[in-house]
This record gives sequence, structure tokens and C-alpha cells, in this order.
Amino acid sequence: MTEFTKKVLAIVKKIPKGKVMTYKEIALKLGNKNLARAVGQALKRNPWPIIIPCHRVIRSDGKLGGYSLGKKKKKELLKKEGIVIIGERVIR
Repeated sequence: MTEFTKKVLAIVKKIPKGKVMTYKEIALKLGNKNLARAVGQALKRNPWPIIIPCHRVIRSDGKLGGYSLGKKKKKELLKKEGIVIIGERVIR
């Protein structure tokens, strides 16, 4: 696992239940908004998708984005945490 991936996972691990962050917000925490796609790639390799809650990371446009366990599971997990989703968009 790369140092970059470790940093991404450390940030994501701190996202509290009932909250979401965007890939871009995580990239900004890492110091470069242009790393949003790299953040997505790092999360794609997350070996612990429930323990490190990458389901709490969404796209900047509010859409769910990808998830290693599938979009349906991502939507289900977010709804269980109290996140409001209309269609495929998170209402913040």
C-alpha cells in the first residue's frame, strides 16, 4: 500500500457516521484539489470497505460515485446512517 493510499484511508476513517465528504474535499485535505481522481483510485483499493468507510465519500456533484461493494450497497449504508438520498444524489 502506498503512502498516498495510507493518507487517504486515514482521512476517510475519520468521517463520522451520518456525514459524507467528496473526493475533492479529501484531495484538498491532502493539499491538492487536483488529486480527486487519485483519491478515488486509492479508495478503490481499500481492503477494508466497512472498517474504513469509503461509502461516505461522494462526488462533488452530490452523486454517489463508485463503491467496491456496489452502488446499491453504498446507497443502503448511507441511508442507514441517516443520509438523505434522492435518486442518485446525496442531499447535504
